[in-house]
Amino acid sequence: MRVAIVHYWLVSMRGGEKVVEALCDMYPEADIFTLVCDEKKISEKIRRHKITTSFLQRIPGATRYYQSLLPLMPFALESLDLRGYDLIISSESGPAKGIIPPPHAAHVCYCHSPMRYLWDHYHSYRDNAGLAARITMPVLAPLLRSWDANSSLRVDRFVANSHHVAGRIRKYYRRSATVVPPPVSVEDFAPVTGVEDFYLCAGQIVPYKRIDLAVRAFSKMERKLVIIGEGAKGDVEALKRIAGPSVTFMGRTAFPVLKAHLARCRALIFPGEEDFGIVPVEAMASGRPVIAYGRGGALETVIHGQTGILFDEQSVEALIEAVETFEQQERGFRAEAIRMHAARFSLAKFRASMQKIIDDELAAKQAPGARETGMVAAPYLYNDDRPVPLH
Repeated sequence: MRVAIVHYWLVSMRGGEKVVEALCDMYPEADIFTLVCDEKKISEKIRRHKITTSFLQRIPGATRYYQSLLPLMPFALESLDLRGYDLIISSESGPAKGIIPPPHAAHVCYCHSPMRYLWDHYHSYRDNAGLAARITMPVLAPLLRSWDANSSLRVDRFVANSHHVAGRIRKYYRRSATVVPPPVSVEDFAPVTGVEDFYLCAGQIVPYKRIDLAVRAFSKMERKLVIIGEGAKGDVEALKRIAGPSVTFMGRTAFPVLKAHLARCRALIFPGEEDFGIVPVEAMASGRPVIAYGRGGALETVIHGQTGILFDEQSVEALIEAVETFEQQERGFRAEAIRMHAARFSLAKFRASMQKIIDDELAAKQAPGARETGMVAAPYLYNDDRPVPLH
């Protein structure tokens, strides 16, 4: 069986690329297709595979300014030749599912998110874009939305990384999706003795993560906040301008430094709305509670009152109240219980769930007349107990 893994772009090692690594473990002989690739910034595990890039790779600066090439991406994806492959697994956040699959191939799409900048975050991206993008987006976006929705019909089976994303797939593509949380290397993290007197924000610094709320809240409370992560210079400088002396910016750090801070912080602060959110799971795998905005993926990873505190409004006042609530209950949080909860999102669970889905889809493809008569295999659900939503 010939297997192709299609990923939107390979220019860093973040959550989407960790999914690609897990798929590479499942299919060590698979070929990888992507729009652009910077081999210096991806793992050895991914580099071991044959990687085919699109014509965008030949454009000078493409691996750095790939997002500005969005209007060309449908053409680039459809130019990738997947003839002869029996199984295609697309990893979708930017466009990836838009390849043209052979008629006989099973196409399973693992969707991290429908493209935010075309759908639910469109107006935010447009407001924060440069002048040229603000002018062209209203013209190009409707065409790209139409292509994105139509290309969803090329997928045999959608898998979503959270129920939150499954809802958006249903809204924008009118397709159902099986939920399988992304793999988190929970075994790389562990509780330690000696928690220190600081809170932590970690991850890429971009406006939608609302790190500004944390900076304002902790500056006002005069409590220590450490921020680990990098972002656009303008975004970082804007945060530094509003930060008080209790807020420390560490920038990008080595993994051992991040791991130590996750294990020693009083709690992780997570004020943005994420599709899933891997950093909160890493914090919980380190035995530390999470104080998170109670929307999106946090509702599926953080259990209010047991593994952290959820707050229901993205405001400085709501975050301050959540921190004060946490400090009143801090002694009741148990590191080992929190870590056990995080184990639900392990790499092993991801592989087992994905393998079952793929096996079902391949069996459905091979059954004579199954597609024509609608006799497809029953869906497999990631059916661990779900956290209690915030009300």
